[in-house]
Order: sequence, then C-alpha cells, then structure tokens
Amino acid sequence: MEYVTDIAELEALYGTPGSASLHKVAHQMTPLYRKWIMASRFCVLSTVGPDGTDGSPRGYDGPVVRELDAQTLVMPDWRGNNRIDTLRNIVADGRISLMFMVPGANNVVRINGFAKVTIDQELRESFEVKGQHPRSVIVIKIGEIYSQCARAVMRAGLWSVGDESAQLPTVGEILAEQTQGAEGGQSYDDGWAARAAKTMW
Repeated sequence: MEYVTDIAELEALYGTPGSASLHKVAHQMTPLYRKWIMASRFCVLSTVGPDGTDGSPRGYDGPVVRELDAQTLVMPDWRGNNRIDTLRNIVADGRISLMFMVPGANNVVRINGFAKVTIDQELRESFEVKGQHPRSVIVIKIGEIYSQCARAVMRAGLWSVGDESAQLPTVGEILAEQTQGAEGGQSYDDGWAARAAKTMW
C-alpha cells in the first residue's frame, strides 16, 4: 500500500481550500457561534497524551459547556467509569478539540484550543444537580471556532435513517467477550438502567 508522507504532495492532491472554509474561522465566541454552541447538549471531546489519543462523548441536559468569557468555556466532568483518560491527557498535554452537535442539524461546530483541569470548589458547586457536583471542571481556552461542512452528516443520514441499533451487541455482551464470561453478560445489561439512574451525576 502506498502512503502519503509529504505535506506538499498532500496539498497538491487536494488543491486550494475554498474561501468560505477559511473565512468562517473565529478565535473567540461570536454571537452566532455562541447561539449554536449553547444549543448543543452533546459534543465529542478529543485529547492527546503520552499514551495516545482519546475521543470522549460529553452530554448534558442543557448546554454541554458554559461560557466564562469570549475565549473561555468550562465543562463539568460528570460521573463516568473513572478511567479518566481525557483528564489524564489534559493534565499531560492541554491540546484539545471539541465537536458540537445538535439533533437535526447537518452542520457541526468545532473548537480547537487548550484545556486545564480545575477542582475549584466554587466553580464545581455552581454546576450542582440534585445535590451532586462534578469532581472536576475542564477549563477550555479557545484557539479557533469554525463550522464543519454538512456533507459527512448528510452522507450518513444521521438524523433521518431512524433507530438502527437493534442488532448491535450490548455492553454486557462485549464485556463478557473480553473477559471470557468472567464479567458482563445479561445480568450486567439488566442492571444497567438502575445503576445509571443512581449515578447519573
């Protein structure tokens, strides 16, 4: 298999970027980018660290991030599986990317920037939900914001094809496969909804 190993060769293959793809870039929140991002309850947060990369889904029942100022966003780190891959990476290497999605919208909005992890008590408590607080908060400094072309979401028919999950393996099945039956299985799947309800935040 032949691989491209030279940036000049790659640029020659794809040609000059379109004018709109360059002019849509902002370096802080603008009124319209703010409106878009504040409508997003879900994003993918990508990080890089000494052990590789990580892409983590992040969701909330309102805006998935909060704006502190035009160049700073904060994201609570709600309860998960405690692997903390994303947080480890941010502590080691602050470079991050976020992809914000809104159901029904074919465009996505992306942010590239730098992040730090804080355990500031006042900030954590400001995210209180049902008496619970995040254990940490991710502070994001915006490098650039831009909208992503809608073609990928349109090709996938992401919002129009309906539920295609019926034949997917469950997490219990995957866990049982990975542990030769020592963990997971039907009992894991049956108990998931109750476990999640108790530990959502």
